[in-house]
Amino acid sequence: MDYRPLGRTGVQVSQFCLGTMMFGGKTDQTESNRIIDHALVQGVNFVDTADIYNANESERIVGEALARDARRDQVVLATKFNFPQGGDVNDRGVSRRHLITACENSLRRLRTDHIDLYQMHRCSADVPIDETLRALDDLIRAGKVRYIGGSMFPSWRIVESIWVAKELGLNRLVCEQPAYNMLDRTAEREVIPAAQSFGLAVIPWGPLCGGLLTGKYDRREGTTEGRWQDGRDNAGRRATELGWDLIDLLREIAGEKHCSVSQVALAWCASRPGITAPIIGPRTYEQVVDNLGAVDIDITDDDVNRIDAIVAPRGVAVRYYDEAMSADFRPNAHASIV
Repeated sequence: MDYRPLGRTGVQVSQFCLGTMMFGGKTDQTESNRIIDHALVQGVNFVDTADIYNANESERIVGEALARDARRDQVVLATKFNFPQGGDVNDRGVSRRHLITACENSLRRLRTDHIDLYQMHRCSADVPIDETLRALDDLIRAGKVRYIGGSMFPSWRIVESIWVAKELGLNRLVCEQPAYNMLDRTAEREVIPAAQSFGLAVIPWGPLCGGLLTGKYDRREGTTEGRWQDGRDNAGRRATELGWDLIDLLREIAGEKHCSVSQVALAWCASRPGITAPIIGPRTYEQVVDNLGAVDIDITDDDVNRIDAIVAPRGVAVRYYDEAMSADFRPNAHASIV
């Protein structure tokens, strides 16, 4: 396992981050514990969760698992906030009121006195960024949060947040978490270059395109298992002929390397310029074993050229990134600095 700097910070994180979206839902606590145990043994020191995952169950399971054998201090623990936590209209979003409450609740579920990386799950056009950054800065100064980041920020939001932090003397974002995989390279257009320019870590989610890049799906045959059914996933995204062509190529490359299709896709993602640590999201123990095997896969220049010939840099075969942009990005009526 290689380790890479978390942006401009002095923190080193493993080249793959363990994502826990399945924990407490399709993955029960026993299997979740097996997955965490294996990941830590294999050298993973970066774990990502969110308060929205399975009605807080993911955070609770992660907290319990890391509390065993005093493992919490070995892990860079990340979580996220924004999405609704209840019926109250204020129990959501990136306001000071909500994020401080959300942080306290996450600390309790995670059984820790600090969160290493606290991320906005989405930005918002309804809350001035200075309100959010001031509150996050207060949490850092209180010792409850070490670093802050964002997820699915367009490049101009990244620049805005850095500018506001500089103007107000606040702690700035250290990372961005975009959707990114070889079927949808939208993030290469502006987000990844912006992150490289300003020294932000990039922690891509969806590196397997929701399972489409595992190789278990075929354009000619349906399946009764998994997110993708009849060429569509559970969010309505559609596979395309170009996407299937790339998957066929990945099968060829995997055969040449004597590895799985998912390992090729993950190794490619981890090898891209500007990428810090792709997030794997295993549902089973077998999947985490397979996913972490990607650390041993070498992606050659020839592999890159063959992949680029089908889905070019900055290209899109499956609309994954845009479909994940669930926030409202209209110009904010509020001034950036109040």
